[in-house]
Amino acid sequence: MVNMSTPSPLEQHRRKTRVQFSSAPVEAGTRGVAARGVKRALSKEDEKLLATLLNPGNPQDYIDSPAFVEKNAEEAIYALGGEIKKPDTSWYHPVMDDLSPGRSRTVKSSEQVILTGAQEKILFHQFNYARFRVARLQESIWESESRKPTPEQAQEILRWYRRSEMVREQIAETNLALVLAMAKRTRMSEVDFADLVSEGNMALLRAVDKFDAGRGYKFSTYACRAILKAFSRQGMKLSKYRQRFPTDFDPKLERSNYLETKRADFERDAAEEVKRIVLENRADLTQVERTVIEHRFGLESGNEEKPMTLEQVGQIIGVTKERVRQIQNKAMEKIRLELEAKFLGTRQAEEAAAEGADPNAPAAQAQPAAQGAGAQQRPPEEDFEQLVALN
Repeated sequence: MVNMSTPSPLEQHRRKTRVQFSSAPVEAGTRGVAARGVKRALSKEDEKLLATLLNPGNPQDYIDSPAFVEKNAEEAIYALGGEIKKPDTSWYHPVMDDLSPGRSRTVKSSEQVILTGAQEKILFHQFNYARFRVARLQESIWESESRKPTPEQAQEILRWYRRSEMVREQIAETNLALVLAMAKRTRMSEVDFADLVSEGNMALLRAVDKFDAGRGYKFSTYACRAILKAFSRQGMKLSKYRQRFPTDFDPKLERSNYLETKRADFERDAAEEVKRIVLENRADLTQVERTVIEHRFGLESGNEEKPMTLEQVGQIIGVTKERVRQIQNKAMEKIRLELEAKFLGTRQAEEAAAEGADPNAPAAQAQPAAQGAGAQQRPPEEDFEQLVALN
């Protein structure tokens, strides 16, 4: 009979990764508010965001201002300037635009929102004050004895973080036309236009995070320099890639047996490496493990003698053949780990770079295509025997 009170393994994992709240005592005047905070459970998205914000290695950055520590700073900062109009970004489809001179689309004047210097300063002040409040809450939580947020602190830090993201998004969307204009002006033949715009958008967001409106400069001046630098880095990155791989792949230059030859060469090199690992004992094998591997696969005798069976090796070292199998599997696992760490990883990275593939791709994707996705996996001892036989 299943015990319904025992949580499933999946639920146990979720409880371990769920953000825990501090059980600090609640004052009498705020007991009702605290109770409401406890009842309001955080969503999975909120828990994930809260865990990221409370990571000690991820402190919130902000541009400081003396106004942030003044009395009633929140009311004063968010009451200035009234409501600033948000831009309409429905027109922003730069990748789909026809960029020919006669058919290029322009932004309608009614859709444009041009901020004054005073409005920019207000928005950046609000943006950095929200980040300032997030940073203060982080410090308060990390300095507490439990290092866990109370329900009120959790709700508060999430509220200020989302508030900062809203203002950040508003500033970035107001200046999207700047990215598009700079991308059209600095067209690079070797860089795709979509990649150029994407790089400019990322540079714009970084510029919003780093801009200090208190210095009195316009944000567009700072953002233009950041966007141009991003375009330059993208061009240099692609130029280096072109120098390293100057020609494109031409199937006509490939031989029909290319994959088979490549696999045979790879297996031959791997077999030689396996023998060196065993003979030089780079896998830290015990004396018994080395004896089993050498007799089972004939490494010492070469091709002069046939490899011994499990029973024959067991008679030599005085154990049963099942025990020999266990010793053999343990030794082969050590050899496999050494082979992957010192040979396969380096070899696959070199081949991936030579073919223009991603060297950080999973090892299964970096193996020769001749193996096939549907190939049946063989026991490890058969692979070992084949590698040794090839040598």
